[in-house]
Amino acid sequence: MLWCKTLVSLFKKHQTLEQCKQIHSIIVTCGLYSTQDTLFLIKLLQCVPFSQSPNTCLLLLFNTIYTPSTRLFNKMIVSCSHPHTSLLCYAKMRQKDVQPDKHTFPLLLKTFSKSIDHDPYMLYAQIFKLGFDLDLFVSNALISAFANSGFMGSARQVFDESPFKDTVAWTALINGYVKNDCPGEALKCFVKMRLMGTRVDAITVASILHAAALMGDAYFGKWVHGFYVEAGRVRLDGYVCSALVDMYFKCGHCDDACKMFNEMPYRDVVCWTVLVAGYVQSNRFQDALRAFWDMLLDNVAPNDFTLSSVLSACAHMGALDQGRLVHRYIECNKINLNAALGTALVDMYSKCGCIDEALRVFENLPVKNVYTWTAIINGLAVHGDALGALNIFSCMLKNGIQPNEVTFVGVLAACSHGGFVEEGKRLFELMRHAYHLKPEMDHYGCMVDMLGRAGYLEDAKQIIDNMPMKPSPGVLGALFGACMVHKAFEMGEYVGNLLINQQPSHSGSYALLANLYKMSQKWEAAAQALDSPTATASFWSVVFPRLQRVLIVSLIGRWESWNWSGAVAFNSKLLLISQNFKFHNWNATYESLLGTIEPFTPPTSVGVIL
Repeated sequence: MLWCKTLVSLFKKHQTLEQCKQIHSIIVTCGLYSTQDTLFLIKLLQCVPFSQSPNTCLLLLFNTIYTPSTRLFNKMIVSCSHPHTSLLCYAKMRQKDVQPDKHTFPLLLKTFSKSIDHDPYMLYAQIFKLGFDLDLFVSNALISAFANSGFMGSARQVFDESPFKDTVAWTALINGYVKNDCPGEALKCFVKMRLMGTRVDAITVASILHAAALMGDAYFGKWVHGFYVEAGRVRLDGYVCSALVDMYFKCGHCDDACKMFNEMPYRDVVCWTVLVAGYVQSNRFQDALRAFWDMLLDNVAPNDFTLSSVLSACAHMGALDQGRLVHRYIECNKINLNAALGTALVDMYSKCGCIDEALRVFENLPVKNVYTWTAIINGLAVHGDALGALNIFSCMLKNGIQPNEVTFVGVLAACSHGGFVEEGKRLFELMRHAYHLKPEMDHYGCMVDMLGRAGYLEDAKQIIDNMPMKPSPGVLGALFGACMVHKAFEMGEYVGNLLINQQPSHSGSYALLANLYKMSQKWEAAAQALDSPTATASFWSVVFPRLQRVLIVSLIGRWESWNWSGAVAFNSKLLLISQNFKFHNWNATYESLLGTIEPFTPPTSVGVIL
């Protein structure tokens, strides 16, 4: 008995797998399984996740079980890192005639949420057969498992058939609808939950705030904030605070989000990450960087999500020095470069113009997913290295990585910039037929641009005519630019009129069409395009406010006092100037139209700078 107490104390002091293996060998050689085998095995199971091959280590322990118990098998299921291994544990459990309890199936279902290759239906029959379907603990776990796997219909069925619906069941259903992008259904469940008189806890509030964020419903989010949080019905912890900050950011209420963050009693890494990510989503990149450095000054260590968000801010700003500082922080603190963080670094260096550093980071990454490969392909394409982008794409396919829609945008753009027309056509067909990806607007835009640059204008026009959706101004603009370059004035006039029909209030479309008429020596048509009421009105909407600001600056210094009579006199003078402009019918010279879509430069005789 003294040996047993000594070995148990050794287990408590030594936590590494190798040390536990040594103690386990002593247990085996001393034949101590008859007394304390369950205790020793449970302690050894706690060290299994630290093994380099935990599943193999776990399976080896099966042969050492002499007196199996439900508790021991439950511990083994907890130690499983893969659903297949957890199912094997359950099969061994049934093989040894060990009966599962109400904790066994929730533990099994929890491992299923980590994998998309296994669904809860594999266990549902066993749960029903053994009579655990009416157990509240098991049914709640089953609702969460179905919801996490995307089977919301089955989750709702289990919920409806459950005789007991507590807070956990309602929250699991609401959270499932939120995760499956059904915020409207989540709100309906929340309303029904309140009508049933079920208690609402902090987790429920956080889930419903996420639903409000997805819907952009700031009014409902503020009601939840006031009714539950400010009224004290729910304790304001870090989880609820983070949900509130996220909700306000996604609803466009940045000031309310910042105010909520400043009122937090305690700020952990999750709270700071929500703040940084919210600033990035709101295009307030400078504030995101400032929040990141404040986070470090507050002695809060960032996680992978924080670093990815701040690197995204650096990429959007082109803040190379700041991005390098973040990269240096990652290296100095020996933070593991996983696929997400490595992708953020590659994207940052690419968008900041350092494609060589992006390639260096990419090559040194231990793990690369489709987003990592896509980031470097798009970076090379943007930097004009079409051949390099296509070579990387070829390596990606050889490594068994399946490309997505964004990947094909990058390779098609590379073909467009490099003039690889036949390769572009092949990749476009590969995307549709081999990978069964539906082409979107960006893909058609790349194809039109590629064919237009190469002079295949009829083929480009045919793609536009056969598109399943209405072509965007960007796609039409690509073909119009190609018509200008190749002097295909008749087709250019047709495309230009399509642009005007799509954007009748956009002055750039009229300017482009007038430029085409000028190049084809159609001076009257060019004048008519510029003299159209829409083009003229668009011009004055730009010039008039600027002219007003300039004259205010020049006149306000001459008047000793600014009063309403002075304002009336000033506006009268401004109106006289504008009428003089319109009388002379000045819009823009034909020379200024060439190569620009906003050609409005005032004559030097006016004497002002807009």
